[in-house]
Amino acid sequence: MNTRDYIEIEDKYGAHNYHPLDVVIERGEGVWVYDVDGKKYLDCLSAYSAINQGHVHPAILAAMLEQAKKVTLTSRAFRNDQLPLFYKELSEMTGFEMSLPMNSGAEAVETALKLARKWAYEVKGIPRHQAEIIVGSGNFHGRTVSIISFSTEPAYRDDFGPFTPGFKVVPYGDADAVEKAITPNTAAVMLEPIQGEAGVVVPPDGYLRRVAEACKKNNVLFIADEIQTGLGRTGKLFACDYEGIHPDIMVIGKALSGGFYPVSAVLASSDLLGLFNPGEHGSTFGGSPLAAAVARAALKVIRDEKLTENAAKMGEYFMEQLEEIPSPHVQKIRGKGLLIGVVLKPEAGGARRFCEALQQKGILAKETHERVIRFAPPLIIDKDTIDWALPTIREVLMMP
Repeated sequence: MNTRDYIEIEDKYGAHNYHPLDVVIERGEGVWVYDVDGKKYLDCLSAYSAINQGHVHPAILAAMLEQAKKVTLTSRAFRNDQLPLFYKELSEMTGFEMSLPMNSGAEAVETALKLARKWAYEVKGIPRHQAEIIVGSGNFHGRTVSIISFSTEPAYRDDFGPFTPGFKVVPYGDADAVEKAITPNTAAVMLEPIQGEAGVVVPPDGYLRRVAEACKKNNVLFIADEIQTGLGRTGKLFACDYEGIHPDIMVIGKALSGGFYPVSAVLASSDLLGLFNPGEHGSTFGGSPLAAAVARAALKVIRDEKLTENAAKMGEYFMEQLEEIPSPHVQKIRGKGLLIGVVLKPEAGGARRFCEALQQKGILAKETHERVIRFAPPLIIDKDTIDWALPTIREVLMMP
């Protein structure tokens, strides 16, 4: 079977809830993937930053295979020998006292929202079921009904109401707007330190710090969604580290498993996560021995291979080189570390055609919000590989 055969089968039998590039990937190794026709591509998306460690990292693969031969799932009805070690190692690496593992990023966000509301009623004393959570415009925290209830993207919400109440949306990047929106019923402010899906939107310097200070002053929790920005992607372990911010609650996922298995987690103090009682929240697969073993190996790779440091160094170089391309289509380059957005001018004809042209020349990137090409290769990428890609990127960005 060739690429066209697979695409025809997928389009016939699968729901059309994505608009993928027409490449059918068969295998991956490091920063490279190969399609069913044998063509090689540089992966510049990393499964939306889930594969920071590179495709099929041998150490994570070995951990997964070893654990899979023993026991994969116990449910949380019983204890297992991997979860306690995952808790400990995650705490030591991140500085948070406790964690609660889930599967998808959206599940972890929902968990954080529930935790903030529980804290609001049991600790802050907000009247029951009147808690409010402030979010930023352009946000992307997942696609559950509660999460799309505070999205500002019509495609995510128009046909899916009625919506969950209890959320306020303010302009992203405007700390004054956050502070003005806080009321006695405000439980939390939840933000992405950099908005990935919105087009790699980097807020003004000092924004996160000012928001965190406003939260502290008003007895409000600050929740940082670092699902896409965390675990080294931006050149710091967490994007919040650029401003020295330690959120009350942090949500992580994606690269927490290196792409092998859905693993996410909510990080917080013992005072906060200690509010959950047995039966109030859970997940059959969250914290499974397989998930914990994979995540432990994924964290070890980030630390031992200094992927955060490499992201900072290679990201700076990559952005500098992109900024030197004299493309008539490019409005600006923005990002941090290896989370980079090439913002195109409105008259450029959209980012999709550039991504399709890159695909034809052996580079896989993806458009976001129509006018932004996102470059986010695995954090193991080196200078030689970037130098290999730059002439092609230049050629595509210079096309009519």
